[in-house]
Amino acid sequence: MNDSSWGAPARGGYAAAWGPSDQGPAPAGPAYDAQQAEQTRPMPIVPPEEPMPTQPTPPQKKRAGRNLRAAIGVGLGLGAVIIASLFIWKAAFVGVITVAVVVGLWELTSRLEERKGIKAPLVPLAVGGAAMIVAGYVRGAEGAWVAMALTALAVLVWRMTESPEGYLKDVTAGIFAAFYVPFLATFVAMMLAADDGAQRVLTFLLLTVVSDTGAYAVGWRFGKHKLAPRISPGKTREGLGGAVAFAMAAGALCMEFLVHGGTWWQGLVIGFVVAASATLGDLGESMIKRDLGIKDMGTLLPGHGGIMDRLDSLLPTAPVVWLLLVIFVGTG
Repeated sequence: MNDSSWGAPARGGYAAAWGPSDQGPAPAGPAYDAQQAEQTRPMPIVPPEEPMPTQPTPPQKKRAGRNLRAAIGVGLGLGAVIIASLFIWKAAFVGVITVAVVVGLWELTSRLEERKGIKAPLVPLAVGGAAMIVAGYVRGAEGAWVAMALTALAVLVWRMTESPEGYLKDVTAGIFAAFYVPFLATFVAMMLAADDGAQRVLTFLLLTVVSDTGAYAVGWRFGKHKLAPRISPGKTREGLGGAVAFAMAAGALCMEFLVHGGTWWQGLVIGFVVAASATLGDLGESMIKRDLGIKDMGTLLPGHGGIMDRLDSLLPTAPVVWLLLVIFVGTG
């Protein structure tokens, strides 16, 4: 950087650049004339620094970590497919459950292999999972248990075709996946088999979604005390309270107006239990994802993650709702 870039005068005498000689003796060095002085640019005027604001900057509002618009759009689309298949043709909804289970198994086994090197065999899991859903719908709990046992056996045999190295961890993960995804989802098919099965399944879905919504809304607005910071730092005790309140209110309405023979107080009980099971299911999958070192199980659903990221609270809630409905209003 040269001096002229900052407006410094060229080298020369003192009088020509700074005024008459009566202001003092000229400094040593060669003199320069008036023409050189006229060509000299003035020094730039640097404005004084503005004082720092005395008031602290207001805190920024919390923002959701996902694309809210995409999440709402995908949620509405999924809701339309579920409602249409549920009330138009029950067999179509069985197909929806089956597709969700197979995709969920694919996501789970893929993440296990990518992050941990665990190769749970997908083919017997997918076939057995589909069989579980159909067996649960047609034959009830007995059919579901038989299909689960056969799926576990198929996993053991299928893995024998490969190297013995890692056999135990692979088949253990496979049996866990069979129980966690398709077997728990079978209880939705068993609910659907009742005469008022569509209303029962709708009640189950509404309570779970309302519980999640209440937890998010109340936790986002009032959440201060962490519920399980080591597992899911975003969840708060205030959010859990919101989940309980929202689910109990929705449960009372659903049991009073949707389920045949149901009463409002039964809905309060179901809503309370749903809030607990949905929260535990969410924390359980958060634990799995933390162990795998991932945020989402997949990217299939914009704004939501993967299928398993939507099934996390639904899967453990399904057997709870099925059991309570059987106790309160029978098998239908």
